[in-house]
Amino acid sequence: MTLPATMRAVEISEPGGPEVLRPTERPVPVPRAGEVLIRLAYAGVNRPDALQRAGSYAPPPQASDLPGLEGAGEVAALGEGVSGLRVGDRVCALLPGGGYADYVATPAAHALPVPDGLGLKEAACLPETFFTVWSNVFMRGGLTAGERFLVHGGSSGIGTTAIQLASVFGARVFATAGNPTKCAACRDLGAERAIDYSSEDFVEILRAEGGADLILDMVGGDYLPRNVRALADDGRLVQIAFLQGPKVALNFAQVMMRRLTITGSTLRPQSDLAKARIADELRERVWPLLASGRIAPVVDSEFDLTQAALAHARMEQSAHVGKIVLKIA
Repeated sequence: MTLPATMRAVEISEPGGPEVLRPTERPVPVPRAGEVLIRLAYAGVNRPDALQRAGSYAPPPQASDLPGLEGAGEVAALGEGVSGLRVGDRVCALLPGGGYADYVATPAAHALPVPDGLGLKEAACLPETFFTVWSNVFMRGGLTAGERFLVHGGSSGIGTTAIQLASVFGARVFATAGNPTKCAACRDLGAERAIDYSSEDFVEILRAEGGADLILDMVGGDYLPRNVRALADDGRLVQIAFLQGPKVALNFAQVMMRRLTITGSTLRPQSDLAKARIADELRERVWPLLASGRIAPVVDSEFDLTQAALAHARMEQSAHVGKIVLKIA
């Protein structure tokens, strides 16, 4: 495959709102040892992209300053020492950054084959959300069959993924969402109970069921003490974001007396090895479910790469159900 010297990209011209996303031209990356270069067809749009755009989520050292943490396309070149992949292979990959572009380089161990039956658009919706959900709900949170699982933001990309995975592995799934339409989408994906947080109290509902064994939360703020009240004894709270802020007064006596566990993580700063281990588990335990059609990514909308600002605006309006993608090729 003959590679061009330059490529189209969308960069962050300065910290700010969606309007600061600007089309530009950049050199095509050269894959380092252990990396693969991907010619992207689609890229996923995620909340961390918006945080980076706003100036509050800096990329890790040596990562591209371009936004974009996941994408799908064809392998265009291999770095030194890469095995198991060939030029032309269709892959989707977790990216350290740089997904808003024609080409991106990423560790080869973070690239997974496009599951049978899925197109590149659907595959671009997989890495960020499936790596996040699998590592936090199953690896860190230890969810098992029969447990009561509550996910906040059930209609988001993370939420739609978490509902499906928890359901297919036998958990009782509860989800919060902001209106009846989004609640219906959560039920369609496998939630036993969808809670409209604009008119219902998830604490009361979960306590009536015996409490949640595991809660996945990205809201933070005043949800933190409410989550503690909603947990069953010996329950676990996994925090992955703070849309309403990371600071709140919390009665830790409840944590001690009821033997609760509060933990959390962010994906991007983790080591390449840690992400490779997540990829290995996904390949073994989740990719067959995608190939068989038992679970599937939920695609909300598609925008051209040059319309990245519109994609961010839609995401920040919280009107979407599932994932937003950028069409690149």
